[in-house]
Amino acid sequence: MTFFGFLDFGLKELIETLLIAGALYYLYTLIRGTFAISVFFGLIIIFSVNAIVSVLGLTTINFILLRITDVGILALVILFQPEIRKLLYRIGHNTSFDRFFKTNESNQVIEEVISAVKSMSRVKTGALIVFARASALQDLVDAGHRIDAVVSSQLIETIFQKDTPLHDGALVIRDDRIVAASCYLPISQNPNISSVFGTRHRAAVGISETNNVFVVIVSEETGRISVSKNGSLTSGLTIQKLRKEMEAQIGKEPTENEVSFTETKKE
Repeated sequence: MTFFGFLDFGLKELIETLLIAGALYYLYTLIRGTFAISVFFGLIIIFSVNAIVSVLGLTTINFILLRITDVGILALVILFQPEIRKLLYRIGHNTSFDRFFKTNESNQVIEEVISAVKSMSRVKTGALIVFARASALQDLVDAGHRIDAVVSSQLIETIFQKDTPLHDGALVIRDDRIVAASCYLPISQNPNISSVFGTRHRAAVGISETNNVFVVIVSEETGRISVSKNGSLTSGLTIQKLRKEMEAQIGKEPTENEVSFTETKKE
């Protein structure tokens, strides 16, 4: 099948072109905003110059550039290691596929966290709370301080008090329980993160870049509430907006008993 008289371009070629274009665009979204994008364009320039000198017959320059491109394959793996890891992780944890395995946190957990965040925001107590899927972040949990306790606002506030030994690092909630505290997260290297955000916010972005998690942050300097997911950071949330975000990301529909109880209370 040919669409153009002078080109052998049919449905198969169209599908291949769309797939390649989609893959390149997805790769661009991963490296956009990082130093890797500059390296990527630099390599394009080298390949372009190599093609030109080949046509002109400049054999010595062509030989040098070919050696550079040979080494460049190994350099690509090294330089793009974080982006490659992120790409492979997202392929393995595709969000459209992963939602069938989503573990919903109970609405009671959400209310307990919101109560703690509201209190800590008011007194400017820094906090970093990570909601993880079942069995996720096990390496970070093992490296932190194991707790395995019911989620309660009092416990969360106590953990993040400045005079407690567990206030540094993140608290991890998984399967409706606090599984660990004082967990240290990888720091994001994204240069687009504003300089007004400190280590706590960069750690939240860092863990959400390569893991399917939802992170709640309370600023120690301003008491500002932020959330991070999929490598993005949203700051300046009100308690009402925080509740909507948490319900959308980790909440679950109330059961019939919970609905009946809620309606009875309203009456």
